[in-house]
Amino acid sequence: MRERVIHLWDLPVRLFHWVLLVLVIGSVVSAKIGGNAMVWHGRFGHLILALLVFRIVWGIIGSTHARFHHFVRGPGAVFDYLRGRWRGVGHTPLGALSVVALLLLLAALAVTGLFANDAIAFRGPLYPLAGSDLSDRLTTWHRRGEWALYGLVALHVLAILYYTLIRRDNLILPMITGRKRVSNPAARSLQGGGMLPFMIALAAAAAAFWIAGGGLLPPPPPPAPDLGW
Repeated sequence: MRERVIHLWDLPVRLFHWVLLVLVIGSVVSAKIGGNAMVWHGRFGHLILALLVFRIVWGIIGSTHARFHHFVRGPGAVFDYLRGRWRGVGHTPLGALSVVALLLLLAALAVTGLFANDAIAFRGPLYPLAGSDLSDRLTTWHRRGEWALYGLVALHVLAILYYTLIRRDNLILPMITGRKRVSNPAARSLQGGGMLPFMIALAAAAAAFWIAGGGLLPPPPPPAPDLGW
């Protein structure tokens, strides 16, 4: 069957993928270092949350292969894939579920981190909304989620290695170039997206970053006046 090249992943999706990878690595490393590096851990978390909001919006109004309704399918599609009857491009039905799980987990980690504390000096920017007891509970869940993240990332890497080495289907190169060689005659290059949807997604991400940083919280009370005593 004759092969051809299609435009599969747009630039926003590719940038999201690689920037998210860098931010997650930075977040994990800064948490392991601790101490003053926790400030950077919080910054990485804010950026991850903003990036996830961007991806969610882009998954609704972005280009075809980036939209969730294009690649997130029901049980029937998963069974077809497991039986070798799936002929789509982009994320497989099973891979789509792992992508959604990873996005949800990262969102949960980022949100709980906004209210968390390290019992020493670091407090998330929304800590005042939670208080000590709730913050401690959310901190516990935040730390437990770390191991779930390791598990999902390991599955993601193993899946990439399986497709690249066993099935001879390179998943990394299309996420760099945006293009993929396919033999499916029904496969089509991406459509849609554009500057306006990109600006809308970017504005949503900026708003999420501002809110996550405590933008809606009332300003702290002014310091007590120095009476010179």
